[in-house]
Amino acid sequence: MTSEPSRRVLDPERDGAAFKALTHPLRIELLGLLRQHGPATASELAARTGESSASTSYHLRVLAKYGFVAEAEHRDGRERRWKSVHALTSWSNEAMHRAPGGRAALSALRRRQLEHLERSLARHEADLESGRLDSAWQEPSGLSDSLPRLTPESLTELWEALAAKTAELTARDADDPRAEQVVVFTAGLPLAPEPPVASAGPATEEPAPTGENASTGGSAPTDGSTSTGESLPADGNAS
Repeated sequence: MTSEPSRRVLDPERDGAAFKALTHPLRIELLGLLRQHGPATASELAARTGESSASTSYHLRVLAKYGFVAEAEHRDGRERRWKSVHALTSWSNEAMHRAPGGRAALSALRRRQLEHLERSLARHEADLESGRLDSAWQEPSGLSDSLPRLTPESLTELWEALAAKTAELTARDADDPRAEQVVVFTAGLPLAPEPPVASAGPATEEPAPTGENASTGGSAPTDGSTSTGESLPADGNAS
């Protein structure tokens, strides 16, 4: 696999050690913070994460060993600054399932994504409540899910269309002073049909959910869960 300047494409068979290094929760968080906020020192990242500077320094060196971060320009000679080497990290899910330990690594990365979603939601709500975000963001923000029936080819096409549209809008808004960083989570998780459940007797039928959530202008989860994305917490994005 080849990589673009802003994207690193990992080969699960060749880069198994790098994948293992990336599944550590603090390393994912550190990489995400560097992608979101730009270069920082171990001490600055320690203050953001609540860890010791010795801990963040160690984990930054591990990330550097596997090519995820590198030294950035120093303001002075007193403390090393770090930067993310790539804006995105991606891989083949099929290759991950074939590689030894790949399924466990993929599951761990996705669990980190769910944690990132929870942190992002809490921060979003606090930013709106405190006025750090303009009220104009209240209407378009939100969470939604849907349950379309698609073929594997159509799901692949949907991912490609989302990526292309996101890139288009990002480029269009690059110089607009009203633009803010938006955390976008997407998920495409096919589900096999569930076996029929034997009836326990007559029951009162309840109305089907409408899927509408008037408070956000989005849609309520159709299965009781929130939508998530296939990108690494990239409080920086790593998918």
